Amino acid sequence: MRVPLSWLREYVDLPATETGRDVQAKLIDVGLEVETVERLGEGLKGPLVVGQVLTIEELEGFKKPIRFCTVDVGDANGTGEPQEIVCGARNFAVGDKVVVVLPGAVLPGDFKIAARKTYGKTSHGMICSGDELGMGDDGTHGIIVLPPEYEVGTDAIELLELVDEVLDIAVTPDRGYCLSMRGVARETATAYGLPLRDPALLDVPPPNASGYPVQVSDPIGCDRFTARTVSGLEPEARSPIWLTRRLQKAGMRPVSLAVDITNYVMLELGQPLHAYDRATVDGPIGVRRATAGEQLTTLDGTKRVLDAQDLVITDNRGPIGLAGVMGGANTEIAGAVTDPETGQLRGTTDVVIEAAHFDAISIARTARRHKLSSEAAKRFERGVDPEAASAAAQRTVDLLVLLGGGTAGEGVTEVVSPRGPRTLTIPADHPDKVAGVEYGRETVVRRLQQVGCDVYGQDELVVTVPSWRPDLSDPNDLAEEVIRLEGYENLPSTLPKPPAGRGLTERQRLHRRVGRVLAGAGYVEALNYPFTGSHVLDQLGIEPDDPRRSAVTLVNPLSDEEPDLRTTLIPGLLGALRRNYGRGSHDLALFETGPVFRATGDEKAASRLVVDRRPTDDEIASLDASLPQQPRRAAVVLTGAREQAGWWGEGRPAIWADAIEAGRAVAREAGVELIVRQDQHAPFHPGRCAALLALVDGEEVLVGNAGELHPRVIKAMALPERTCAMEIDLDRLERAGAGALKAPTISSFPVATQDVALIVDGSVPAADVEAALRDGAGELLESLRLFDVFTGEQTGAGKKSLAYALRFRAPDRTLTAEEATAARDAAVAAAVERTGAVLRG
Repeated sequence: MRVPLSWLREYVDLPATETGRDVQAKLIDVGLEVETVERLGEGLKGPLVVGQVLTIEELEGFKKPIRFCTVDVGDANGTGEPQEIVCGARNFAVGDKVVVVLPGAVLPGDFKIAARKTYGKTSHGMICSGDELGMGDDGTHGIIVLPPEYEVGTDAIELLELVDEVLDIAVTPDRGYCLSMRGVARETATAYGLPLRDPALLDVPPPNASGYPVQVSDPIGCDRFTARTVSGLEPEARSPIWLTRRLQKAGMRPVSLAVDITNYVMLELGQPLHAYDRATVDGPIGVRRATAGEQLTTLDGTKRVLDAQDLVITDNRGPIGLAGVMGGANTEIAGAVTDPETGQLRGTTDVVIEAAHFDAISIARTARRHKLSSEAAKRFERGVDPEAASAAAQRTVDLLVLLGGGTAGEGVTEVVSPRGPRTLTIPADHPDKVAGVEYGRETVVRRLQQVGCDVYGQDELVVTVPSWRPDLSDPNDLAEEVIRLEGYENLPSTLPKPPAGRGLTERQRLHRRVGRVLAGAGYVEALNYPFTGSHVLDQLGIEPDDPRRSAVTLVNPLSDEEPDLRTTLIPGLLGALRRNYGRGSHDLALFETGPVFRATGDEKAASRLVVDRRPTDDEIASLDASLPQQPRRAAVVLTGAREQAGWWGEGRPAIWADAIEAGRAVAREAGVELIVRQDQHAPFHPGRCAALLALVDGEEVLVGNAGELHPRVIKAMALPERTCAMEIDLDRLERAGAGALKAPTISSFPVATQDVALIVDGSVPAADVEAALRDGAGELLESLRLFDVFTGEQTGAGKKSLAYALRFRAPDRTLTAEEATAARDAAVAAAVERTGAVLRG
């Protein structure tokens, strides 16, 4: 919301010395987000005056039309003689009043004006456009042509209100009333402790039977509809300068008198209005829900197919407007046009004014459904004062009569669905408890009254909420009003005291340990949005029957290309890797931990929980039953150099084994030793993919996969060659673990190392050989490591040699050579029996 300071002063008697910066600081103190203060006309210096065009000479022989003009500027040039000016614009004629800047003046942007020779003539100044004066868009993009009543030589800086300050306020959704001068003025008056001149306090005639007929078929969607009529408007009537300048400063473009007045009143009171050309409205005005498939061409020229939930304004022909969002083109106010036969001006002379109050949720959904964000919809979806409709209609009528020469119709239509005032009960000391500050009852009552509440009672306050504050629906909302007006900066800085004996759960500790161990291994955490689309799964080569295709689709996604919640962490990480690689970072190792979402098909519709009490256990269970599965995952992606080259030696590129090791590191934090087997699983290369398994209740359970991505995936997603990835299920790891980790016992006795090389068939997984050795070695085995895999003529066709390092240690003594050898032989015997291995050599 853009708020001109000169306009704000009409409602609040601010001290003359207060600048826009001062007002900004005050409004920020009471909780408004004033982002900037724009100083219009900064650096502007006259003479800048009203002039009248006397003659126009067309200059020939140039690439673009050029005109040499003489302009009467009165005594502003010191001589009284006509001013000679060269101008390229063509939207003015002899006799028009224009804005002239004379030599010696300075325009915004430090543009100094001096006499200069151009196009064979000497130009003594400029005839100005709105853009050159920093006025904003007036719809013409040409020279400013003033009404004829302004005298030649009049100071145009004051006439056009070129010097002002404009506060740009970011209005949060709960402060919809501040999308109006009335609302901002109320906050300003409160901040300064000054009285407010409420522009909505108007004498409004009561409704009568002679008003324009209105039929509201949906009183929930529209609980108030005011209609007024004005006839006999002068088609040639233009918006006065003060009106157009206020619209421009507020960021709106002047259109025509009737439209400008409705926009002006909307900015002033916060009540959106619409004016219909009465000659084009057929019969009574109605308000109803649209019929699915109905069509309406809105004022922006777009033909829209309506939804059954859209609220529409109708006449006997059908929809003539999208209620609360945008009017229809078939009842648009017609601009003044000269009749070629009679020479008379024709245009809209009779109008019907609509001031209504619509349901905020309905308007918000309609605006999003049609991707149509209008100034009216922006206000309705944040909450509009229903009691302001009649005052806004009266204000519009008054301005149309005053500025357009019209006559107000005697009929007044008011269709109102009765509603009582909203009343809340709050303990007088409730704000004290919320803020931790003792305000006292008198302060609480005074502050609530300042925001428009009626307050009664002593220890228990009965508060009637004003109609313009739909956001005040809870005692905590009232407490917030007291706290913000008393000043957030006055709240004490005290840390909360957590109750003893509560800390992180074992699940949370595991999640943090996983993040720490991956960060310690050189991975950088990347936090990605949990949204995805089916096209990403296509790029990953995931089959249609894969469980990762069972996605949860959002009803109102942020992007139409990513309507689903993620079923795997890898696509988000690959997107981050691709972005960073494209920006020159070629050695990358990223990780992420978080939930994925898997739809089961058994989810039930969620019930809306109450907010005035704690939900029951059954209600919470019902809500849980409506949620999809949300297993926690950890994933990594890596590419480029895993170890950098330098004077110390050659580096090493990242390979599939690094991804597997990342999985092992994560599993060790859960107290689990992974079993690694060869696998085929999208999106991994079929020959470089590992299944990560863990023992859960004595059975091997798949907990993740790791390896190098398939070349087709790398090509489809424009990734670097040999990109590797790993993803693992933290919930399954937690079930496989033995509970809280225990610190290892470090033996003070020496270790006995025994190496063994076994020849097995090429189809035998190394994990099976490792498991047999581990089981056969017994309790003395401290660790087991595969350090060499060899194939060749020495092993025989279809065979491979696996070399392991076995470390034996006893906790209470030094092992003898015989004990270590016996343990080694037992391990080999188990491997021979279970895998058919042969001891090499």
